Amino acid sequence: MDAAEFRRRGREMVDFVADYLENIEQRPVYPDLEPGYLRSLIPTEAPLEPENYEDIIKDVERVIMPGVTHWHSPYFFAYFPAASSYPAMLADMLCGAIGCIGFSWAASPACTELETVMLDWLGKMLQLPEHFIAGTHGHGGGVIQGTASEATLMSLLAARCKAIRRVHASIPENSEADILSKLVAYTSEQAHSSVERAALIGGVMMRKVPTDNSYAVRGDMLKKIVEEDKAAGLIPFYIYVCYSCACIKTICHSSCNELYVCVFQFCATLGTTPSCAFDHITELGPLCNEENMWMHIDAAYAGSAFICPEFRPLLNGVEFADSFNFNPHKWLLVNFDCSAMWVKKRADIIGAFKMEPLYLKHENQESGRHWQIPLGRRFRSLKMWFVFRLYGLKGLQAHIRKQVDLAKEFESLVRADKRFEICAEVIMGLVCFRLKGSNELNQNLLKRITESREIHLVPCQLSGRFVLRFAICARSTESRHIQQAWRHITQLTFELLQEE
Repeated sequence: MDAAEFRRRGREMVDFVADYLENIEQRPVYPDLEPGYLRSLIPTEAPLEPENYEDIIKDVERVIMPGVTHWHSPYFFAYFPAASSYPAMLADMLCGAIGCIGFSWAASPACTELETVMLDWLGKMLQLPEHFIAGTHGHGGGVIQGTASEATLMSLLAARCKAIRRVHASIPENSEADILSKLVAYTSEQAHSSVERAALIGGVMMRKVPTDNSYAVRGDMLKKIVEEDKAAGLIPFYIYVCYSCACIKTICHSSCNELYVCVFQFCATLGTTPSCAFDHITELGPLCNEENMWMHIDAAYAGSAFICPEFRPLLNGVEFADSFNFNPHKWLLVNFDCSAMWVKKRADIIGAFKMEPLYLKHENQESGRHWQIPLGRRFRSLKMWFVFRLYGLKGLQAHIRKQVDLAKEFESLVRADKRFEICAEVIMGLVCFRLKGSNELNQNLLKRITESREIHLVPCQLSGRFVLRFAICARSTESRHIQQAWRHITQLTFELLQEE
């Protein structure tokens, strides 16, 4: 393919993508296939001779589209949004064309510098404290991670490194291996599975803390477990807590080998995965600072909404945090992958991961490779630059507010039907609801919804109850799609109850 054909095929592809997105609601949102469907549709080996482009495009519809779950369909209400916009797609095309691997400033100055500036732009939209903004006299700054899971892992590993160094400085005769074997992390039973996975990768123990009736980890619950672990000679160092934790108050002096050290890392969640609940960081923050704990705030989904003044109070207390993360690729119209992470002191992250082989050394080392696991970095900040400029802050705020209104519309439909109940407070774009009755009844309803392939939902578990999650996801979702989804749910409910 030469430049001339690329121009022609490129125009065709833009038309193909535009047609796909404009007509996406006509496609079944969920595929009707069995695992392994694709292997029989294509040859068992790559072609020896070049094939025609037209044949490849035909096979997109024949092979690929039947197996696609259409995340950007207005009838997709599962998980959380996967952001999409035409400006971001165009920026991704340019990113692919430039094709730089921005592992250092010298490798691509624009890639390094635009990312820093875009994280400053976004941080100012969120009204983050000045110490998180790189273009100030503070010691922090922002970086783009691939996902919030990576940000969680980075914070845990940095906290682990800091804890080991602090303990070793106090008692030099304790080896790193001895200290590491005694570190224990904690997470709420409602926390995202990526927190447990981070502990597995980090090689530290993790225990789950039970929650109360409001899905909150209470101080007495946590203190009991921490005291048990201290008595067993363990060193608490990392806590990830979901939901409203209004009274966490623990003294964390370890009795391990006469060590008396306070080494914690605390991760608060703003907008949990099951129900979009919020930790009380204005109460937790001072405690973390008092006990010298690293507090990491995870707002993967909800963080986008903090650009709206009416939602910004939910972020009050971020000034106490050592790091903060959310995903513009969920709700801020920036295509995957783009997870924004800020740190109060970049030296804490860089100090844990910095490696300087001669072939990577350069006078200017302020690049993101010391803030992440992979070496290479794509030019992801181009997407932010395009989206922020073509939508503006007001356009982004309007998108968030529209989707919150649509969630409230669906909530009102659920509340008006006495057969259903709302299972958690509706704060943003997620509604947790269920049929009044058994878990089996709700499981059967979800099965019928999935098999119908007209709308797509996924469940969660709250207080032992099987709950349906209805998330406003697609950029193109309108009120008519909410109304149609509810009519479909109620029709399937009627049929199910008739058979009971």
